[in-house]
Amino acid sequence: MAVFVYAENINGIYKKAAFEAVSYAKAVAEKMGEKVSAITVNPSDSSDLLYKYGADNVISIKDDGLKNFSAKAYAQAVNEVANGNIIVFPHTTDASSIAPMLAIMNNYSLITNVLEAPESISPFQVKRRAFSGKGFMHAKADAQGVIITVSQNAFGVKENPVAGTEEVKNLSVANEDTKVISHEQSSGKLDLKEAEIVVSAGRGMKAPENWGMIEDLAGLLGAATACSKPVSDIGWRPHSEHVGQTGKAISPNLYIAVGISGAIQHLAGVNSSKTIVVINSDPEAPFFKSADYGVVGDAFQIIPELTQKIKALKG
Repeated sequence: MAVFVYAENINGIYKKAAFEAVSYAKAVAEKMGEKVSAITVNPSDSSDLLYKYGADNVISIKDDGLKNFSAKAYAQAVNEVANGNIIVFPHTTDASSIAPMLAIMNNYSLITNVLEAPESISPFQVKRRAFSGKGFMHAKADAQGVIITVSQNAFGVKENPVAGTEEVKNLSVANEDTKVISHEQSSGKLDLKEAEIVVSAGRGMKAPENWGMIEDLAGLLGAATACSKPVSDIGWRPHSEHVGQTGKAISPNLYIAVGISGAIQHLAGVNSSKTIVVINSDPEAPFFKSADYGVVGDAFQIIPELTQKIKALKG
């Protein structure tokens, strides 16, 4: 029986999280000697992009009623085409709201924030994040099937090209409950949760007009920009950039925190980052305890100088 994976797209375009989920599903399928079937809703991107990461079959759901996202309707659509006992989702906001509904529909186990390939398939046991990212646990599924969400930037995107096939499913799922109120996009050019490098700043920047240096550094590094909760609360930056326990949880390869004290609520959203660099004028800032590298000094001197050094290195 095939391993199924939900390949999320945004307005028809596949994001990195979809490729990471397919890569993970392929690793699971290879352990089982099975094939990977990827499910996607109203895509405009080519299925070739999913074959590249190991999707043997792409089930493309076409349904005009699913143009607006609804977790309930999407779960029903996925349930109509997925008949495997292992279904993989990326741990994105939308996919993480579909997964539990699908688990209830099928009486399957649900394991979220998975970090690695499973330690065993029968029973299905895998390492996942716990306690807001401050710890790990080894979760075991005890139902006949399991649905998992893969933490972003944890397993990685791994090319495993196959000669895949595509299957179009025309559905008509009832979606009357959906009401689109607003959809706030990040002001940055990159999706914050997909970014491998994030430059973040807090109240240490003193005023919103000083964010130019943060954006310059981020642009040079090909990074997304983020901020602490107090900064978004007072309107210096959009709420879509707020990272922390009550904002977005991210796990980039590099997180640069400028003028952020490092309260536990902020750390809960960023402590899964592979490398954390903290720049703060206060040598007692709690963030330094969690940093891989720390610089004590004035950000208004350090950031412009760092930007110039990177420019010089890039020629």
